[in-house]
Amino acid sequence: MTVTISDIRRAQNRCDDDDVVRVTPIETSRTLDSEVGADVRLKMEHLQRTGSFKTRGAYNKLTKLTESGTDRTDVIAASAGNHAQGVALAATKAGLDSTIVMPKNAPQAKIDATKGYGGTVDLHGKTFRDAMGYAKSIADDDSVFVHAYDDPDIVAGQGTLGLEIIEQVPDVDTVIVPIGGGGLIGGIATAIGERSPETRIIGVQADGAATVPESLEAGAPRTRESVQTIADGIATGGISDLTYQLITEYVDDVITVTDTEIAESVLFLLERTKQMVEGAGAISVAALRSGQLDVEGEVVVPLLCGGNLSMTDLQTVLTHGLTHRDQLVRLRVQIVDQPGEMNRISEAIGDHGANISDVSHERSAKDLDVGDAYLQFRIETSGSDQTERIVESIREMGYDVRTCGEGEY
Repeated sequence: MTVTISDIRRAQNRCDDDDVVRVTPIETSRTLDSEVGADVRLKMEHLQRTGSFKTRGAYNKLTKLTESGTDRTDVIAASAGNHAQGVALAATKAGLDSTIVMPKNAPQAKIDATKGYGGTVDLHGKTFRDAMGYAKSIADDDSVFVHAYDDPDIVAGQGTLGLEIIEQVPDVDTVIVPIGGGGLIGGIATAIGERSPETRIIGVQADGAATVPESLEAGAPRTRESVQTIADGIATGGISDLTYQLITEYVDDVITVTDTEIAESVLFLLERTKQMVEGAGAISVAALRSGQLDVEGEVVVPLLCGGNLSMTDLQTVLTHGLTHRDQLVRLRVQIVDQPGEMNRISEAIGDHGANISDVSHERSAKDLDVGDAYLQFRIETSGSDQTERIVESIREMGYDVRTCGEGEY
């Protein structure tokens, strides 16, 4: 199996339906320009109808299938969420029934959206790989299995994004693309590699799901039994022979970033560009801001490929990101366990304009003397400077105080 530029051009013709696949805009960011010393153009693919690029590949495959006059009317797929929505919408538009197998821990927002696009959702297993195995087991001769990335038609559909980027930003020097199973970067890199070979293609994965660097080092695709990242949309646990081949042929480099960097970039995009992007969508900006890429003076296009961020996931990202910024802080204060102590410390915190979100009282720690206790405050501050002023103020009142990490006492 392989994918050619001709396949991608044909896919672009098939996807010429604004009701299913939109030409998404390019936006600038002066803040990013200044931070990295480059001309940054954000490709806003999260503004697709389904919130991600996945509709491109699914619609290309299923439209091509119906054009061939197939008798099959059922579609089976496995997905952590975004592919599910793309397949459901594409199948409905093509007049086909779809069943999407998703892990039991898939975000409820993605489950509900998949159903809203006409798909039947079957929850199975704890991981994407569990869902994939089950989906393949229920596929039969009367159905068509739509793989998330190991399919030339899917990869060609995703490659239409590459053609779009070249048309919108013909002078682009570097394109930064998230990698899960490799279908997106495989298609984009093929399109750009053939149309603009001087353009650099950079792939990025989360540290906890970095199967591509491991595969490139081994010289063949490698999988992980388990992956751990807040970017659930790229937590596939492996790539395929097809996508590995395209990555080795067209991609210039692959880097990894931490979940903390991803969370911080989700917050950055919310604050600076007013865009709500999920972890898999923000990871390209995390790569750009990580300091690992020399893009000074270049025209750079980071791909924001997914915007399906549930409120639960948003809360997790906000908590993680604000904690990293020292805007959500836990203070442990040792006190003499007597009336009025909590009030004194609370007033000191309030005098600095910080908000106390919760407080707990701990008397049973082994390192406490009889009659002493710990007060654990979770406070919201403007950042590390305000936090330091609060800690110093409490210390000047005669208390032993320090900041604590989560789970630390």
